[in-house]
Amino acid sequence: MQPLKFGIGQSVVRKEDDPLLRGRGRYVADIGPRRTLHGIVLRSPHAHAAFRIDAAKARAMPGVRLVLTGADTANLGPLPCTVAFPNATVDVPPYPILPRDEVRHVGDAIAFVVADTLDRAKDAAEAIAVDWQARPHVIGIAAALKPDAPRVWPQHRSNVAFDVALGDQAATARAFAQAAKIVALTLVNQRLAANYLDTRGVIAEYDAADDRLTLTLSSQGAHAVRDVLAGILHVPAQKLRVVTPDVGGGFGTKLFCYREYALAAVAAKRLREPVTWIADRSEHFLGDAQGRDNLTTARLVLDGKHRFLALDVDLVADMGAYLSQFAPFIPYLGAGLSPGVYDIAACHVRVRGVYTNSVPVDAYRGAGRPEAAYVIERLVDVAAREVGIAPDALRRRNFIKPGAMPYRTATGQNYDSGDFAAHLRRAQELADWAGFKSRLAQSKKAGRLRGIGLSTYVEACGSNGPETATVQIERDGSATVLIGSQSTGQGHATAYAQLVAKHLGLPPKRVTVVQGDTDRIASGVGTGGSSSIPCGGASLDAAAKKLAEKLKELAGDALEVSIGDLEIADGAVRIAGTDRAISFAALAQRPDAGDRLRAADAFAPPQPTYPNGTHIAEVEIDPATGETRIVNYVVVDDFGATLNPLLLAGQVHGGTAQGIGQALMEQAVYDSESGQLVTASLLDYALPRAADVPAIAFETHNVRCLHNPLGVKGAGEAGAIGSCPAVMNAIVDALWRTLRIAHLDMPATPERVWRALAEARQRETL
Repeated sequence: MQPLKFGIGQSVVRKEDDPLLRGRGRYVADIGPRRTLHGIVLRSPHAHAAFRIDAAKARAMPGVRLVLTGADTANLGPLPCTVAFPNATVDVPPYPILPRDEVRHVGDAIAFVVADTLDRAKDAAEAIAVDWQARPHVIGIAAALKPDAPRVWPQHRSNVAFDVALGDQAATARAFAQAAKIVALTLVNQRLAANYLDTRGVIAEYDAADDRLTLTLSSQGAHAVRDVLAGILHVPAQKLRVVTPDVGGGFGTKLFCYREYALAAVAAKRLREPVTWIADRSEHFLGDAQGRDNLTTARLVLDGKHRFLALDVDLVADMGAYLSQFAPFIPYLGAGLSPGVYDIAACHVRVRGVYTNSVPVDAYRGAGRPEAAYVIERLVDVAAREVGIAPDALRRRNFIKPGAMPYRTATGQNYDSGDFAAHLRRAQELADWAGFKSRLAQSKKAGRLRGIGLSTYVEACGSNGPETATVQIERDGSATVLIGSQSTGQGHATAYAQLVAKHLGLPPKRVTVVQGDTDRIASGVGTGGSSSIPCGGASLDAAAKKLAEKLKELAGDALEVSIGDLEIADGAVRIAGTDRAISFAALAQRPDAGDRLRAADAFAPPQPTYPNGTHIAEVEIDPATGETRIVNYVVVDDFGATLNPLLLAGQVHGGTAQGIGQALMEQAVYDSESGQLVTASLLDYALPRAADVPAIAFETHNVRCLHNPLGVKGAGEAGAIGSCPAVMNAIVDALWRTLRIAHLDMPATPERVWRALAEARQRETL
């Protein structure tokens, strides 16, 4: 048979885009029932305060149906933190659905108002009387660690939530004692807000006859939200149905269960009417988990031949006021990738989480791995500068060699495959690394600064499983896929259809993918950790293969031939080399079809996959303004195997754009005096626009994953992992060449770059 035009490895155009482009997408805000009540959350204006609340006036206002306060929700369970460490204690304070008498960050929820119109709900929220008694607050990691710092949780001895270590401290100390050279760097990985296209929302509906709630909400996995919510509401999971329609971005931040889901559920059940809550953009900043926010000091030991001997990392992560669902695991996960792609025999990483009076922090695209890659890739550039060797040459000298695979790192990761020098070499060819000097001279003539930087990264992902996938043939001969992952814009409907096509030969338009419905789909892990294709795709591939065999068996009975004589093509089973065939539709009508029209599988990954790659950025800086412009950008990645090159490029471009945003402009900023989030709107929080992101040259240099059935390595977060250090290394390269500026923290805003240049010039004149 000829290769399918829509099969594995083909750049099939996304089938889900047409309805979205025509305005027929169905996000939560588009789905509201014809008659629904509207909910509003009243939030704290204080970073830390005791309070007393009186909602009597609000409850009496026209159109107000319900006001819930902490006293009304005291019977509900807290939002959980589901992380535990071996040999370490995590200090987990209560994270109530509504606090009764004390708030711990600006935006902390204190009441939920439900009215027959949104305006009436807003008016009633403003009418609630709150007596505030401000308490001392603390903002930022450095302040939280001071012995005399105000306590976010006054009953606790300190603001440290957990203190855990990875690696071999003794072996690392021995290497430091024998060092020819020690290089150190302290850097900030700033706090970010996800800012997805469609904000979170929920529609809660109660069926009194069945005593059952249905919640339609924007998530990265309906089953995961349902199961947590069932625990909060103290009901069996079967009493809840969670439906997720179209989702405009998740980035990790929609993995979790949030307060508003429980509040809407309680309100709908009490009022016996649908209740809708949709976040506005300000609520996103104040009520959704934020990302990153690490302060890290790293030290690297080199021998006399510039080989890396040991790495010591001290990482402190700001957790915010509460521990969100996966919060402690995020920096710990990243810590395991601290050695990066380098052969480092000894490593020790200390990871601490601290409480501050700020919005809780949790997973954000890459979830710890971008932070780890940023540390080691910035540190290697500093080392190259200090020992007087080119940054690419130092990397090559210390890369883990392909012949050393599988390779166990000093932090316990098991890299199965990769050729790091190969993708670095190809990226340099694409970026014309050798021609940089001539471009540098041209920039100097124009009065601009120019720099080039690279990063070589590895990450661990693709292990969130097992994910059960079911594929079945419908009566018209089409196929339906039922799977618990959740597309938030990645193109699952297209990618999964290609996997079905591999075994059943059906074009994408004849494959329907069903996600985001806990009634229709028995179980689901959801989408996170770049696992949809490595786990869900592998499960679907196996299920489709099983179904193909079942269909051949059924067709063999119908055509009275052995299975070995049959092949599948174009939605039919035929006798190879003949015109005799029977369509899937005809097979579906047969009374003896039974369960041979349906197959399922669940792939359980034995370990993570380890995608890796090289990013190269070239920048030009206007010294008069500090403005940085990325003039060239190249990515060469190893994703094991490519399912759909078009979708893959989209994922890499999107992740890289987010990394560029972090490197150049994004930062959630709190005022230390007031505790206010001063970047609480898109007027103050800068996001990259089209003009800020250059054309990206992207290629793959794949080395097949040895333990994944498809050979793939996760790809959804990789762009955000390699980009920040590449951009910052390029900027620092430009600044070092000009005024010996050795370090600059993100974001490299025009003001920050301009100030660094001005201070360096001032030092030169002293």
